[in-house]
Amino acid sequence: MVLQINPTKQAPIVTWEKLPEDFILPDDPVENIQQPPLASALTDALGTGDRIQPEMLIASNFAISATVNQKTVVKAPDWMYVPRVLPLAEGVIRRSYTPSLEGDRVAIAMEFLSETDAGEYSVRAKYPYGKLYCYEQILQIATYVIFDPYEVDLEVRCLQENQYVLQSPTAEGHYWIPEINLFLGIWYGTRLGATMNWLRWWDAAGNLLLWSAEQSELERQRTEQERQRAQSAIAQLETERQRSEILAAQLRELGIDPNA
Repeated sequence: MVLQINPTKQAPIVTWEKLPEDFILPDDPVENIQQPPLASALTDALGTGDRIQPEMLIASNFAISATVNQKTVVKAPDWMYVPRVLPLAEGVIRRSYTPSLEGDRVAIAMEFLSETDAGEYSVRAKYPYGKLYCYEQILQIATYVIFDPYEVDLEVRCLQENQYVLQSPTAEGHYWIPEINLFLGIWYGTRLGATMNWLRWWDAAGNLLLWSAEQSELERQRTEQERQRAQSAIAQLETERQRSEILAAQLRELGIDPNA
C-alpha cells in the first residue's frame, strides 16, 4: 500500500520591487469600445467636483506591478484609484506603479467587461494569475468593481478578511465606495455625443457629481438667467421713467410744476 499525500498549496510570496526599466509593458488593444469614455467620465466628474488632490493617482489602463515568487506580475485595470503616492523626482514620468514601494495600495480597481472576455472573474492562482485572484490575494485592492455595459450590470466587491464579498446596492441602485466617500451607480444619458449607460458618482447626500461639460452648461444657464434678470430690471426702470415723464407732462398741462 502506497500512502498518498496531497501537496499543500502554498500562498504566493509577494514582494514589492521596482519594475525593471527594460520590462516591456503589455500593449493589448482595448476590447471594449466604451472603456475609454467610461474611464475618462469617472475622472472628469472627480475633477469637476474638486475631489482630486496632487498626492492621488487616478489612471486608466495603467500598469500595477508586483513580484510574485520572483516573477514580475503586471495588471492594468480599466480605471484605478490610489489615495496617496510618493512624489517623483522632477522630470521623471511614472510609467507604472508598485504598491507599498511607491505609496499606498490601490484602493479601487474597475474593469469594464468586453463582449467576449470573462477574464475579469478569473481566479487562476498560477502565473500569470487571473484578475480577480490577483486583485484579491496579491494586490489586495480594497474595492473591485466590474461593470458590464452590454448587460448593464454592476458588481462591487469589497475586501473583507482577505476575501472579496459582493456588496448590496441601495434602493437607488447605488453602491457606497468608502475609499473615496462616494456612491457609484449606473446612469443613462449623453456625454460628448455618446448616449449609453455610464458609471457616475453621487455624494453622501445623493447629489450627482457633474461632468465638466454639465458644469459649464449649468454656469452658462446661470449667466443667461442673470443677464435676463438684469435686462428685465433695466426694462422695468425704463418703464418707470417713461411713466414719470408722462405724469410730469400731464401736471404741467394742468399748470402744476412737478418739481415744485
